[in-house]
Amino acid sequence: MLDDKTDMNSGQAGFSAMVDGTEEDYQKISKAFGDFSKGLPDRVMEHLKMLQGDFGGFAVDRYEHSLQTATRAHKDGRDEEYVVCALLHDIGDLLGSFNHAELAATILKPFISEKNYFMLQNHAVFQGYYFFHHIGLDRDAREAFREHEHFEYTAQFCHLYDQSSFDPEYESMPIEAFEPMVRKLMEKPRTSIYMKKDGTSIV
Repeated sequence: MLDDKTDMNSGQAGFSAMVDGTEEDYQKISKAFGDFSKGLPDRVMEHLKMLQGDFGGFAVDRYEHSLQTATRAHKDGRDEEYVVCALLHDIGDLLGSFNHAELAATILKPFISEKNYFMLQNHAVFQGYYFFHHIGLDRDAREAFREHEHFEYTAQFCHLYDQSSFDPEYESMPIEAFEPMVRKLMEKPRTSIYMKKDGTSIV
């Protein structure tokens, strides 16, 4: 019979340095990773809600801006992946004050297309077209990407949905309308270092 300590740690690896780990240890770790990864949509949605009350000088807070951007994209007939990107495009604002776009792109990279990844990763500099010249920066900084195949795609996102979504009178869809889309998109990654060669996940 196992003692209390052994039973309590039965789901944990027994090594102190990874080089000493056994296959059994890493099976335990893979199971824990799989269980934890299932909660990713919940953690993302909770973090998004933390944008409530953060106006940053704008007429609406960052949470409303996110809902508004996603609502406009959805009503315009964009697919669910695009709408989720619109919803989460500024999720990095709290922890990535100087590179928020890259954080959003990194979070969603395993689940989205290359063009949506590019759009998320670079939307901040494209958005700069609308205001950089007012704060002493180059509004044409996006021109560095002019020859990229997704230049117009990203410019369109900013023009149609991002830069226009600061309207305090706009009626956004509730977060509950978008949650199923987030959960569906994040159900299974397309790419990951934890994918096997045959395309299956380790979890």
